Amino acid sequence: MSTSVAPPPLVHLGRSAGATPSRPRHAASTRHEQRDVTVHGMRLRYIDVAPSGHEDDEPILLIHGHSSRLEEYEALIPHLGARRRVLIPDLPGSGYSDKPDRAYDLALFEDALLGFLDALGVQRAHLGGGSLGGNLVLRLGHREPERFDRLAAWAPAGSWDPMRRWAIFGRVMKRLPFMFWPCLWVQSRFWYRRDWEGRDAALREVWAYYREVYGAGFHRMYWEIGVDQAEQSLFDRAPDIHHPTWLAYGDQDKALDMDRGVQRLATLLPRVKLRVFEGARHSLANEVPEELGREVDAFLAEP
Repeated sequence: MSTSVAPPPLVHLGRSAGATPSRPRHAASTRHEQRDVTVHGMRLRYIDVAPSGHEDDEPILLIHGHSSRLEEYEALIPHLGARRRVLIPDLPGSGYSDKPDRAYDLALFEDALLGFLDALGVQRAHLGGGSLGGNLVLRLGHREPERFDRLAAWAPAGSWDPMRRWAIFGRVMKRLPFMFWPCLWVQSRFWYRRDWEGRDAALREVWAYYREVYGAGFHRMYWEIGVDQAEQSLFDRAPDIHHPTWLAYGDQDKALDMDRGVQRLATLLPRVKLRVFEGARHSLANEVPEELGREVDAFLAEP
């Protein structure tokens, strides 16, 4: 399998936050209607899809990964939307939502997601997400247990003890904008397994997306959220999360010992089902979307 997909040139480092678009231009775009809602003074792009026509049923809120966008879950919609409404926003500073040059942390994302549901009049929902999204799924379940029903988290960030050295690294890198693309290139090596047939196409799409949205606010969000995640662990919250929880990881997801971390997390959650995807790496929604979608759908449909 070719590994020659290269990052974009450094010319994009100078782009300002105000120049980033509100919709995809060159990167692939969702086929669903894109909408906007203002939450805490920030415009969030989102899709609200009910292929089954079950608009009034309890929806699932899908939360994308770190610095990603709602298109990450495009392939899951046909599976999850067969029985329920599917809501997917771009987080603040991410995707094609507003990217203010301000402080970012996990609490900001939690507040934004709760405000998003409030703005849409959603009182109760299921939660699903991978990586950062999985972290937020479990954090929100812990924070607002009465508001959420079932939780589905795959390869959730925070499945580790606090990593002070990584936090220091992130703070240093935030001050060195010219290092953004090299660091992203290294990180991307761990998203997909090398023999996955869609790997090169997925990486080309990653660079097309990042070229469009990179700017001061995005840069700040990228590093500050990374630092906040590195400094916090889900292990201390897990025993108090009593929702039915579906937890998953790929057995080739070795970066930051994610596989071992998720195994440990599963021992701490009171009502958990653990699923291991053999031969898969970190980005399960890309590598195994049909299996992932079917299994999450079946879990949400359980009595």
